[in-house]
Amino acid sequence: MDIVNIIVWIIVGALAGWLASIVMKTNRQQGLVQDIVIGIVGAFIGGFLLNALGVGGGVSGLNIASVLTAFIGAVILLAILRAVRRA
Repeated sequence: MDIVNIIVWIIVGALAGWLASIVMKTNRQQGLVQDIVIGIVGAFIGGFLLNALGVGGGVSGLNIASVLTAFIGAVILLAILRAVRRA
């Protein structure tokens, strides 16, 4: 993985994490760094789940499909984190 791919992952992760935090209404509880981390982890989760379902190819660059994949994973991750925090 070269530096360009790392930068793309950070951008996609930040965008997906930010969008997911707005949808899940956690955007006031967390900062940009947490949005980025949740987005990047969400990209892995979304890519894994969509590949397991035979639907997508994961995060492959800075495009709508990659942002959507990361967004789905980030929303799932935020839902899990919310459930764990309330338990």
